[in-house]
Amino acid sequence: MGLICIALYVFMILIFARVILSWFPPTGGVIDQIQNLVITSTEWIMGPLRRVIPPVRLGAAALDLSPLIVLLGITVLRSILC
Repeated sequence: MGLICIALYVFMILIFARVILSWFPPTGGVIDQIQNLVITSTEWIMGPLRRVIPPVRLGAAALDLSPLIVLLGITVLRSILC
C-alpha cells in the first residue's frame, strides 16, 4: 500500500504543478521543459475527462474542471487505499 500512496501523492503534486504552470506564458526556457514533462505525465487522464466534461464558461474565460475532478478522484482513492 505504501508505494500506491506515494504514487497517488506524486500524481497530485503533478496535477497542482500543471495548474500553476498553466498560468505562465511560454518562454522557451527550463520552465517550458518542466511544463512539457508535467503535461505529458498527466494528459493520459485529463485529456479524456476534458473531452467528456467541457470547460465551464465564465464570461470571456473558461474554467477547465478536469484537474478538480482528477484531484477529487485521487483524494477518494487515497482515503480508501492509504
